[in-house]
Amino acid sequence: MPRLDGILADTTPLRVSPPFRRLWWGLGVSNLGSQLTVVAVGLQVYALTGSTLAVGVLGIFALVPLVALGLYGGALVDAYDRRKVALLASWALWIVTGLLALQAWLDVGSVGVLYGLVALQSAAFAINNPARSAIIPRLVEPRLLPAANALQTISWSIALTVGPLLGAFLVALWGYGIAYSIDVVLFAAALWAVWRLPSIPPVLSPEATDRSSERDRALHRGTSDDVAGDEAGDPAVPRRKVVGISSVVDGLRYLATRPNVRTTFLVDLAAMILAFPRVLLPAVGVLFIGGGETTTGVLSAAFAVGAVLAGVFSGALSRVRWQGLVIAWAITAWGLSIAAFGGVLLLVGSTNPPQVLVGGLVAACIALALAGASDAVSAVFRQTILQTATPDDMRGRLQGVFIVVVAGGPRLGEVVLGAQASWFGEAWAAVAGGLACIVVVWLILRTQPRFLKYDALHPEP
Repeated sequence: MPRLDGILADTTPLRVSPPFRRLWWGLGVSNLGSQLTVVAVGLQVYALTGSTLAVGVLGIFALVPLVALGLYGGALVDAYDRRKVALLASWALWIVTGLLALQAWLDVGSVGVLYGLVALQSAAFAINNPARSAIIPRLVEPRLLPAANALQTISWSIALTVGPLLGAFLVALWGYGIAYSIDVVLFAAALWAVWRLPSIPPVLSPEATDRSSERDRALHRGTSDDVAGDEAGDPAVPRRKVVGISSVVDGLRYLATRPNVRTTFLVDLAAMILAFPRVLLPAVGVLFIGGGETTTGVLSAAFAVGAVLAGVFSGALSRVRWQGLVIAWAITAWGLSIAAFGGVLLLVGSTNPPQVLVGGLVAACIALALAGASDAVSAVFRQTILQTATPDDMRGRLQGVFIVVVAGGPRLGEVVLGAQASWFGEAWAAVAGGLACIVVVWLILRTQPRFLKYDALHPEP
């Protein structure tokens, strides 16, 4: 029987790093619960208002705090012990989830309350996510980061596949309170995992010393009360008492001088803004393939299934050296997959079928699964480049930029493809979006030739 060690996901990070193993399990379990809440909130808003627009407004209340606090959250992560920042943000998320459950059990019935709680939840996530992402490079060796990020992709994609289906099932059978309450219980796994982490203060790099002001250097030479160290004995960044806008601006200035890291953001924005097809799926379920909401759900799940499969069979990713080149071809495959999805729609036609066109559904799911797999591969290496080519004292701020890009790109993409669909139809919007993505990405890469030569053995930001 042939060995599968080089094909299946590399689980070495789980074996060699107990803190990473606990964090992976804890976040995986809590992510499943979070997806229950995402579905339950949307269903509850629709039940209260009967308006799809009201459900869409949820996205605004989630996006605005995420963008506004993502950069500042990253600055906090670079200034303080990352375990403490992640723990406080996790407690805030857990409390908000408890309040969601409480309003459901008390039958408050207020859309405004739901909007407010979703905004608070997003604000806490904007701080929690950069902290957790900046922690991982301190738990595993640099050579294991692609494998660790692939494992993260698997757990997240499984939650994205199972969570919405389970959430809708729970709401249908037992109501919103049960769904939120299960999330409260499952989120305790993330709290436990973060609680068990060692102290992880940011490390002051030589480059950071050059950037520091005389006041920061004076603090660094100060008493032991001002300076923290990690378990390895590395010197840590002086613990700032106040984190202001200047810290955020410093991170953005740093990003402007780091072409490889900056390019990971630009190519992802191109892929998401020009070729993110989620906004097309409701119309596809009615006009092209049939089946309505059920078909929309199946097509949405196809993305996550593709990402899960890419993660499960990601053994070779840990051995990839030319990571920039792989990102370029992965996003090219994404664009081709979205264009192929549009081609399927052109073939079946906009006929408003009374029954599901099984052949069209299967072909569309295959195209979207390939897109999900391509996006997962791109995400693994974009995250790896960010983690390995960025000094520790800047990781939090650049992770903040990362979460803003990841959250904002798809939202802008929905606007772009929604407008194109109104002009040319859903099928041509997907075809044009996929091809435009490929063209724009390679134009970006033409201006950044070093990115295609990015060498994992010699990471350069």
